[in-house]
Amino acid sequence: MNKKQIAITLGIMCFALTFAIVIQLKTVSDNTAPLHQSLVEDSLRDEVLKWKERYDSAYNELTVSNNRLEEVRKQATQNDVTSMAKQEEITQNNMLLGLRKVTGPGLEIVVADNNTGVNPDGSESLDLSLQVVHYNDLLQIVNALNNAGAEAISINDQRVVQTSSITCEGNVIKINGQRISSPFTIKAIGSPGLLSGSLNMIGGWLYIMKQDGINVQSNQSDNLTVEAYNGVISYKYIKIKK
Repeated sequence: MNKKQIAITLGIMCFALTFAIVIQLKTVSDNTAPLHQSLVEDSLRDEVLKWKERYDSAYNELTVSNNRLEEVRKQATQNDVTSMAKQEEITQNNMLLGLRKVTGPGLEIVVADNNTGVNPDGSESLDLSLQVVHYNDLLQIVNALNNAGAEAISINDQRVVQTSSITCEGNVIKINGQRISSPFTIKAIGSPGLLSGSLNMIGGWLYIMKQDGINVQSNQSDNLTVEAYNGVISYKYIKIKK
C-alpha cells in the first residue's frame, strides 16, 4: 500500500472516529439535561419547605404574643377601678401638699404700706415704721388663718406650704425664696366668716394693723383661686416606717 492509500485510509478513520465522538457527546448531553433539571427542582423544593417552616414558626409566635397582649388588656380593664382610686388618692395628696391649684370660698386680704404718714384719726404718725408692712405682719396673718382652719393660703400668688418660709433680708421680704413687695394680696380658702372674724375682731391682727395706719382691705368670697406651689417639697429627716 502506497503513501497515498495510507493517507486516505487514515483520513477515513479520523473522520469516523470524530463522528463517533460527536455522537457520544450528544448522547451524554441528552442524558445529563434531565438529571440537571431534576437537581434544580429538588433544591427549589427544599428551599420552599424551609421558608414554610420559618413562616409557620413566626405565625405561631405572633399568635402567642397576641394572646398575651389580650390577657394584659383584660387585666388592665379589671384593675381600672383600683387604678382610678389610686389616681384619686394621688390627686388628693397633691392638693393637701399644695401642689395643685385649688378653688373654693374664703377670704381675700390686701395690706399695703401707708406712705402718707397720717394716722386713721388724721394725726401725724410719730413712727413711720408702724405704717409699713413687715414680714412679721405676714407671719401673724398666716398663723391666724391657719388657726381659723384655712385649707390653702397664698401671698402674691406664692403658695404657702408646710416647708414655706417668710423671711426679711434688709428691706426685702421673701417667701419661698421669691421676692415680694407691697401691696400684699393674701388669699385663704376656708370658712369666710371664721377667717374674717379671726383677723378683724378686736385684738385680731388686721384690727391692729388698721390702728397703726396700714392700709387694710378684706373681702369674703364664694370663689377664690389659690395657685399651686411651684417649688420642690423635700424632707431631710422623716422616713417611711416599713
